[in-house]
Amino acid sequence: MLIIPAIDIKDGKVIRLLQGDYKKKTVYSHDPVKTARHWVRQGARLIHVVDLDGAACGEPKNLALVEDIVRQTEVPVEFGGGVRSLEAVKELLDSGIARVVLGTRAAEDIAFLKQAFGKFKDKVIVSIDAKDGKVMVSGWQESCRNKKVLDFARVIRDIGFRRVIYTDTAKDGALKGPNIKDTKSLLKETGLEVIASGGVSSLEDVCKLAALKEFGLAGIIIGKALYEGKFTLSEAIKIF
Repeated sequence: MLIIPAIDIKDGKVIRLLQGDYKKKTVYSHDPVKTARHWVRQGARLIHVVDLDGAACGEPKNLALVEDIVRQTEVPVEFGGGVRSLEAVKELLDSGIARVVLGTRAAEDIAFLKQAFGKFKDKVIVSIDAKDGKVMVSGWQESCRNKKVLDFARVIRDIGFRRVIYTDTAKDGALKGPNIKDTKSLLKETGLEVIASGGVSSLEDVCKLAALKEFGLAGIIIGKALYEGKFTLSEAIKIF
């Protein structure tokens, strides 16, 4: 199981949003590359990068910074935010990004999702961003035609994906604990491996999620808790 630090980039800075609200942001660093190197020194084996500008407008906007992170760190980088075409996926992979995260386009266009899997296999991963059991899109700003999380997850599984990222957007950035119940339900109902994201506030939360490893939990993405110093990345990694 991986403990994965998140680097969310907006306007060239490392920030965190509260529940995906672009008006409720906290800036933690003006140097995403330096931040990435810090997480590598702490023991990161994968870095999760999100282009928040890209997620909002529908095309990546911070690629130069992400490419600098790839060049200046020795661990794989996964990237998401505004990736809406097969051409964009190829460009990102060609730039050295290890895995591309698909969100909005994947939820809205199943034919595209099938094409992406057929062409890139496990070089792409779907992020299921949820609120009240429904799939959220466009930077978490709207529901995808009231599509249910479990229904969408089964479609992803049936296409051939083995793993997804699952984020409860109501928990993200709130430091009030992860959605253990729905994460466990997703694991048990679909058989997918899940990387959980959103709400981790303490090492106790990490331990609670780690208990889901027997059901297929593959990793935990952690953001605000690390930036707020609730615990260190190395401390979380030691739990495993």
